[in-house]
Amino acid sequence: MMQRWPKKKTQFPLIALVFFVFIGSSILYNELNISQIHQNQTHDGDGGDDDHSQPSLKQTSLFESTAPLNHSLPKRPPVVLDRFSSCRSTVKYSGKKAGWVVGSSESDIRRGSAEKCDLFSGRWVFDNTSYPLYNESDCPYMSDQLACHKHGRPDLGYQYWRWQPHNCNLKRWNVTEMWEKLRDKRLMFVGDSLNRGQWISMVCLMQSVIPADKRSMSPNAHLTIFRAEEYNATVEFLWSPLLVESNSDDPVNHRLDERIMRPDSVHRHASQWEHADILVFNTYLWWRQGSVKLLWSTEENGVCEEIDGLGGMELAMEAWANWVASSVDHLKKQVFFITMSPTHLWSREWEPGSESNCYDEKTPINDESYWGSGSDLPTMRMVEKVLSRLKSKVSVLNITQLSEYRKDGHPSIYRKFWETLSPEKLSNPTSYSDCIHWCLPGVPDVWNELLFQFL
Repeated sequence: MMQRWPKKKTQFPLIALVFFVFIGSSILYNELNISQIHQNQTHDGDGGDDDHSQPSLKQTSLFESTAPLNHSLPKRPPVVLDRFSSCRSTVKYSGKKAGWVVGSSESDIRRGSAEKCDLFSGRWVFDNTSYPLYNESDCPYMSDQLACHKHGRPDLGYQYWRWQPHNCNLKRWNVTEMWEKLRDKRLMFVGDSLNRGQWISMVCLMQSVIPADKRSMSPNAHLTIFRAEEYNATVEFLWSPLLVESNSDDPVNHRLDERIMRPDSVHRHASQWEHADILVFNTYLWWRQGSVKLLWSTEENGVCEEIDGLGGMELAMEAWANWVASSVDHLKKQVFFITMSPTHLWSREWEPGSESNCYDEKTPINDESYWGSGSDLPTMRMVEKVLSRLKSKVSVLNITQLSEYRKDGHPSIYRKFWETLSPEKLSNPTSYSDCIHWCLPGVPDVWNELLFQFL
């Protein structure tokens, strides 16, 4: 007969169950609280998409984030800025800084390469044998804003100029070599419409060797991607004209009377660009359009501060530089900064006594000392100061002086205009000439040839 153990009546299992449920709930509650606070700190109250964010796992950050009264953090993530955002009121800039720490101020910028030759100092040479590097009509990704021949430009001379540095030569463009440099990598251009023009130039320079069924272009959006399957590589463009979050981040609807930015919030864009292997940044032109409004992430009442364009650009550059300093391993990721792209709005600067602009210009400027008002020296000095603290983490492509000579390279009236032009304007071509962007093929191809040198 099987022996049975005597049963004892007890409440212990029920008490133990209740006890462990209570302990488990308490631990889970605390973990969620810590995680939420840490997440807010990591995103700096940005309120953007955090799918690609990598929160820090340092114990110090975790413990610091649980402090009961941390007034440096907003009580709730601020609303994401868009074209419908507005300031409830505006006050003068208080002088507040975001407190970025970007290292030493010793100047040690990489200027593209360790080569002794200054590739950015030279002259333009007419070369209708080697140039253009592609035909406008052969690039299916050409923009109507840059397709000057398609839109009626009668002269093609702007396509035939080669940049010749003093005392050395640019390496000849080789599209297969460029693709090999990009194999299994993401090349991303980040910035405004001028950087988008350089991206389109790069796509047009590279797409011809990829079979049509092995390449694709994503729809135009905040992030637009050209993909080459056989190289497992992409050439991308991210619309971010101010680098930091702003109400102008819509890639299409961004013409606004009031420009608002968060000077302490780069995370929304960085979550897109941080996974690229090669990054090419620019920003400049949008800061030349007057003052800008600052809406700090900690501001909960919609009160903006107003600052001039140069001051706003410096705040944005410091936010960007802080991201580079804290997030970029220059042994694994290459970061380039493109200097300002000059405009040619006043012909009297290169032809005294004239009253026109880039309209009907057909040849470059030969005077190597030429410097027009389209390139702002205080801005260049500020950019130099910020970049100097990043040392070898950023390579600078100084395209400003060489582009200054190319008064002939702009679309002028030979592009698609999305707004209807009045008969009065049409009768005066200089009144609506685009002397900001560049025809393709043209000047941005040389910017990409320089980039090719340093990859």
